[in-house]
Amino acid sequence: MTKRTATIDRLTKETSIKVDLTIDGAGKSRIKYPLPFLGHMLTLFAKHGLFDLKLAAKGDLEVDLHHLVEDTGLALGEAFAKALGKKLKIERYGHAIVPMDESLAEVKAAIDISGRPHFTFKAKFPKELLYAEIGKTRVKLSLDDEMLREFFEAFVYKAGISLHIDLVRGKNTHHKIEAIFKAFGVALMRACAVNPRKKGVPSTKGVL
Repeated sequence: MTKRTATIDRLTKETSIKVDLTIDGAGKSRIKYPLPFLGHMLTLFAKHGLFDLKLAAKGDLEVDLHHLVEDTGLALGEAFAKALGKKLKIERYGHAIVPMDESLAEVKAAIDISGRPHFTFKAKFPKELLYAEIGKTRVKLSLDDEMLREFFEAFVYKAGISLHIDLVRGKNTHHKIEAIFKAFGVALMRACAVNPRKKGVPSTKGVL
């Protein structure tokens, strides 16, 4: 089977993001991201989704997190849409329930590669302290659930998928966010998987 790959270069006056994606990979990643915590989350996403992912990004963090986080979601979502192509023989649906110690994230029956963007997000947590690299300066910023929503909404919009994320429980904010990214990776891997028993596009409409 030909590996499904895509390269996306997104350049605006606010951010610069390059994504190299192989859906049918081995979970290898090389992430150069000025927010090390989110870089770690993207590494976990790739590892548990078995996606090969190279991602390099810069952004106007002196303003805030918003532009970089949202544009990362847009670029990554566009890469998946491009790599999936005509979506022939894909499973289309995927779900995952992932624990991270005391935290439990459920992406339930929830990824549908449908061509119709929709996002439901049920997750609340206190702000997580982040360190950001602005040039040679290391500064303190914070990540909250609304900023995470921006990332996933942007991904969904560009990828053309339906995604539901429920954070069932947890105490530690880091663990909560980690469970979400791991579950997202596993569920997306299952939805993107090719089923040789299927013919064409998995829709009675004949198109996704």
